[in-house]
Amino acid sequence: MTDTGSSPGVGTRVPAPGRPSRSTPEPTGWVGWVVFGAVMMVTVGLLHVLEGFVALFKDSYYLVRDSGLVVTVDYTGWGWIQIIAGLVVAGTGVALFTGKTWARVVAVGVALLSILVNFSFMNAYPLWSALLIVFDAIIIYAATVHGREMQSV
Repeated sequence: MTDTGSSPGVGTRVPAPGRPSRSTPEPTGWVGWVVFGAVMMVTVGLLHVLEGFVALFKDSYYLVRDSGLVVTVDYTGWGWIQIIAGLVVAGTGVALFTGKTWARVVAVGVALLSILVNFSFMNAYPLWSALLIVFDAIIIYAATVHGREMQSV
Protein backbone atom coordinates (compact mmCIF):
# COMPACT_ATOMS: atom_id res chain seq x y z
CA MET A 1 0.00 0.00 0.00
CA THR A 2 0.99 3.61 -0.45
CA ASP A 3 2.07 5.68 2.51
CA THR A 4 -0.12 8.79 2.69
CA GLY A 5 1.83 10.43 5.49
CA SER A 6 3.65 13.64 4.72
CA SER A 7 7.28 13.42 3.77
CA PRO A 8 9.75 15.77 5.36
CA GLY A 9 10.28 18.85 3.26
CA VAL A 10 7.15 18.40 1.16
CA GLY A 11 5.22 21.63 0.86
CA THR A 12 7.99 23.83 2.19
CA ARG A 13 9.31 26.66 0.11
CA VAL A 14 12.92 26.36 -0.98
CA PRO A 15 14.70 29.61 -1.85
CA ALA A 16 15.80 30.01 -5.44
CA PRO A 17 19.50 29.46 -6.10
CA GLY A 18 21.43 32.61 -5.28
CA ARG A 19 18.63 34.07 -3.15
CA PRO A 20 18.92 34.08 0.61
CA SER A 21 16.07 32.66 2.64
CA ARG A 22 13.73 35.14 4.31
CA SER A 23 13.81 35.77 8.01
CA THR A 24 10.28 37.18 7.98
CA PRO A 25 7.31 34.81 8.03
CA GLU A 26 5.51 33.97 4.85
CA PRO A 27 2.43 36.13 4.30
CA THR A 28 -0.89 34.65 5.29
CA GLY A 29 -4.43 35.84 4.86
CA TRP A 30 -3.96 37.96 7.97
CA VAL A 31 -1.92 40.47 5.95
CA GLY A 32 -5.31 41.77 4.89
CA TRP A 33 -5.70 43.18 8.42
CA VAL A 34 -2.59 45.29 7.95
CA VAL A 35 -3.76 46.54 4.56
CA PHE A 36 -7.16 47.25 6.12
CA GLY A 37 -5.45 49.12 8.98
CA ALA A 38 -3.42 51.19 6.52
CA VAL A 39 -6.52 52.05 4.49
CA MET A 40 -8.36 52.92 7.70
CA MET A 41 -5.50 55.20 8.80
CA VAL A 42 -5.67 57.10 5.53
CA THR A 43 -9.46 57.29 5.88
CA VAL A 44 -9.33 58.42 9.52
CA GLY A 45 -6.71 61.01 8.58
CA LEU A 46 -8.94 62.41 5.85
CA LEU A 47 -11.87 62.45 8.27
CA HIS A 48 -9.76 64.43 10.75
CA VAL A 49 -8.93 66.93 7.99
CA LEU A 50 -12.62 67.20 7.08
CA GLU A 51 -13.52 67.72 10.73
CA GLY A 52 -10.84 70.41 10.96
CA PHE A 53 -12.18 72.30 7.95
CA VAL A 54 -15.69 72.20 9.40
CA ALA A 55 -14.34 73.60 12.68
CA LEU A 56 -12.56 76.38 10.75
CA PHE A 57 -15.38 77.44 8.48
CA LYS A 58 -18.62 76.54 10.30
CA ASP A 59 -18.10 76.33 14.03
CA SER A 60 -21.86 76.61 14.64
CA TYR A 61 -22.15 73.04 13.28
CA TYR A 62 -20.99 71.49 16.55
CA LEU A 63 -23.27 70.73 19.49
CA VAL A 64 -21.52 72.73 22.22
CA ARG A 65 -19.73 76.03 22.43
CA ASP A 66 -15.96 75.94 22.46
CA SER A 67 -16.05 76.50 26.24
CA GLY A 68 -17.74 73.10 26.61
CA LEU A 69 -14.82 71.16 25.16
CA VAL A 70 -12.45 69.16 27.34
CA VAL A 71 -9.59 71.32 26.04
CA THR A 72 -10.13 75.06 26.31
CA VAL A 73 -9.43 76.18 22.75
CA ASP A 74 -11.60 77.94 20.21
CA TYR A 75 -12.83 76.08 17.15
CA THR A 76 -10.37 77.85 14.86
CA GLY A 77 -7.42 76.53 16.86
CA TRP A 78 -9.10 73.17 17.18
CA GLY A 79 -9.63 73.06 13.41
CA TRP A 80 -5.91 73.54 12.79
CA ILE A 81 -5.10 70.82 15.34
CA GLN A 82 -7.48 68.44 13.55
CA ILE A 83 -6.04 69.27 10.11
CA ILE A 84 -2.43 68.73 11.24
CA ALA A 85 -3.35 65.55 13.13
CA GLY A 86 -5.25 64.28 10.08
CA LEU A 87 -2.31 64.82 7.78
CA VAL A 88 -0.01 62.97 10.20
CA VAL A 89 -2.45 60.06 10.51
CA ALA A 90 -2.91 59.80 6.73
CA GLY A 91 0.84 59.96 6.14
CA THR A 92 1.43 57.24 8.68
CA GLY A 93 -1.22 55.12 6.97
CA VAL A 94 0.65 55.41 3.69
CA ALA A 95 3.89 54.41 5.47
CA LEU A 96 2.13 51.42 7.03
CA PHE A 97 1.76 49.88 3.57
CA THR A 98 5.53 49.24 3.62
CA GLY A 99 5.25 46.92 6.63
CA LYS A 100 8.37 48.39 8.19
CA THR A 101 8.69 48.13 11.95
CA TRP A 102 9.09 51.89 12.41
CA ALA A 103 5.86 52.48 10.44
CA ARG A 104 3.96 50.04 12.67
CA VAL A 105 5.32 51.65 15.85
CA VAL A 106 4.47 55.13 14.60
CA ALA A 107 1.03 53.90 13.49
CA VAL A 108 0.23 52.63 16.97
CA GLY A 109 1.45 55.88 18.55
CA VAL A 110 -0.45 58.05 16.10
CA ALA A 111 -3.62 55.98 16.53
CA LEU A 112 -3.34 56.40 20.31
CA LEU A 113 -2.89 60.13 19.83
CA SER A 114 -5.92 60.16 17.53
CA ILE A 115 -7.95 58.43 20.25
CA LEU A 116 -6.95 61.17 22.71
CA VAL A 117 -7.79 63.92 20.22
CA ASN A 118 -11.21 62.41 19.52
CA PHE A 119 -11.87 61.83 23.21
CA SER A 120 -11.21 65.49 23.95
CA PHE A 121 -13.59 66.45 21.11
CA MET A 122 -16.33 64.08 22.33
CA ASN A 123 -18.62 66.82 23.71
CA ALA A 124 -18.77 68.68 20.42
CA TYR A 125 -19.75 65.74 18.25
CA PRO A 126 -20.14 62.49 20.22
CA LEU A 127 -21.15 60.02 17.50
CA TRP A 128 -18.41 61.09 15.10
CA SER A 129 -15.74 60.98 17.79
CA ALA A 130 -16.86 57.57 19.05
CA LEU A 131 -16.77 56.18 15.52
CA LEU A 132 -13.23 57.44 14.96
CA ILE A 133 -12.12 55.99 18.32
CA VAL A 134 -13.40 52.56 17.22
CA PHE A 135 -11.55 52.89 13.91
CA ASP A 136 -8.36 53.79 15.77
CA ALA A 137 -8.70 50.72 17.99
CA ILE A 138 -9.02 48.53 14.87
CA ILE A 139 -5.92 50.19 13.43
CA ILE A 140 -3.93 49.41 16.59
CA TYR A 141 -5.03 45.76 16.43
CA ALA A 142 -4.11 45.45 12.76
CA ALA A 143 -0.68 47.05 13.15
CA THR A 144 0.34 45.05 16.22
CA VAL A 145 -0.92 41.55 15.49
CA HIS A 146 0.12 40.76 11.91
CA GLY A 147 2.16 43.74 10.77
CA ARG A 148 5.40 41.80 10.43
CA GLU A 149 3.97 39.65 7.65
CA MET A 150 3.47 42.77 5.51
CA GLN A 151 7.24 43.00 4.93
CA SER A 152 7.27 39.85 2.84
CA VAL A 153 4.46 40.90 0.51
